[in-house]
Amino acid sequence: MRSSWAMCAHMFKLAHISDVHLGPLPRLSIRELFSKRITGFVNWHRNRRKHLFGGTLDVLLDDIRAREVDHLAVTGDLVNLASGIEIRAAASWLQELGDPRDNSVVPGNHDAYVPGAYEKSMRAWYDYVRGDLAPDEWQEDRHIFPYLRIRGKVAIVGCSTAVATPPFAASGFFGSRQARDTVNMLRAAGEAGLFRVVMIHHPPIRGATSFHKRMIGIRRFAAVISTGGAELVLHGHTHLNTLHWLRGQTGPVPVVGIASASQGPGGIKPAAAYNLFSIDGSPGAWKLKAERFSLNVTGDDVQQESVVVLDT
Repeated sequence: MRSSWAMCAHMFKLAHISDVHLGPLPRLSIRELFSKRITGFVNWHRNRRKHLFGGTLDVLLDDIRAREVDHLAVTGDLVNLASGIEIRAAASWLQELGDPRDNSVVPGNHDAYVPGAYEKSMRAWYDYVRGDLAPDEWQEDRHIFPYLRIRGKVAIVGCSTAVATPPFAASGFFGSRQARDTVNMLRAAGEAGLFRVVMIHHPPIRGATSFHKRMIGIRRFAAVISTGGAELVLHGHTHLNTLHWLRGQTGPVPVVGIASASQGPGGIKPAAAYNLFSIDGSPGAWKLKAERFSLNVTGDDVQQESVVVLDT
């Protein structure tokens, strides 16, 4: 990826992947399985293992690199059961992905699968989930979300809905404290004339997923976007390629979801894909083009699936 620190004049290219679900699933101890993980472990071997493939992720990333994007947004679920082995493996994967300054991550429900997992994940991945002005070192009991990163003409605001949930639940939570801070960040970025991108894992759209997988705080998030302002919202979680809209300060704000980056072809859900956003223009006249590139039927390359102009 090109370094995006001094990029203000040229068109900004932002890629988006989600639900990486790095595999294969490691061997887990009896103690690790004596929790909600047992249901996920069974689900993996009965269902996910048949459709999630690590090679598809590599195909997507190779294509993203070839397009020389300025920044990559990853909207959660890097792991499956949030075991210590998986969290460390994801940390190594992030290091291979590239410079933390050029890759922004927010966590998903699988990254906070059981109590305590969220803190371990965020500590291990800290450089990729912190804002520009955050301390260099991880600090216990400190709120790191929302974070703000400024890259050229783009402000990236990372939010977290990741919380540990009971067995057979995969819901997320967006609370009032995070909402207030997000509004303040969005307002400041808007006043600075920046194009504002909000990253979140769960879809902030009512009915976008089943009840037990929903985001608690959808109305609160919608109020954040309508009062704080934004030009684009990115999410994952559903493993679907979707486009919804939220009311913004000056007009509708696109809310874009993407298929799992590890979904092989031929499954019930769409094959692995990534979004590529081309951002240009200025406040009041932003130019936004969204292209989706999906895995082909043989799984060895990607193809352009759609192009949509989403000027805001």
